[in-house]
Amino acid sequence: MAMEKGGFAGRRRELEDKFFAERDRELLAALQAEAATRERKAALADASGIADEDLIAQLDELNVCGETLAAACLIPLIAVAWSDGSVSDGEKKAVIAAAEETGIKDGHPAHDLLERWLGERPDDALLEVWRGYVKELLPNLTGLARSALKKEIISHAKIVAKASGGFLGFGNKISAAEQKVLDYLEAAFE
Repeated sequence: MAMEKGGFAGRRRELEDKFFAERDRELLAALQAEAATRERKAALADASGIADEDLIAQLDELNVCGETLAAACLIPLIAVAWSDGSVSDGEKKAVIAAAEETGIKDGHPAHDLLERWLGERPDDALLEVWRGYVKELLPNLTGLARSALKKEIISHAKIVAKASGGFLGFGNKISAAEQKVLDYLEAAFE
């Protein structure tokens, strides 16, 4: 008995078309998700200046956005800059340079916020919020990623601390107040 033109062969073809169309949709969705992940990771890297791919991947998995990470990296710099009660020109330049190194350029909303914080001391509670954020974030990172994040933040904070030039602008010493803030920052990573 011969099958009609649309019979078994037609149904087989229809089934194959449905299967491959569904498979194509799944592949397309996977490609789109992969592209979105790459874009998020690139935004995180740009916002933070962090080059460690493992750390960026872990932060992405935790749904940390670029703006949050940028703030998390800038708040310690502001705390060190204000630790002596005022922000010197050298400290301001060091903070701006660190921000620009991380991709936060003039015109970026985070840059505007940074400029405001450099002109007007933010509430001390901001540093406490930062510390709480870091304490919640760290258990979700591998040891290497925690070390990379700590190194990134502390190294920039030390550059700002040294930027004021020590006593009367001589030397490259870190003041006692700046060291106290640096110790506080480091303790957040323990």
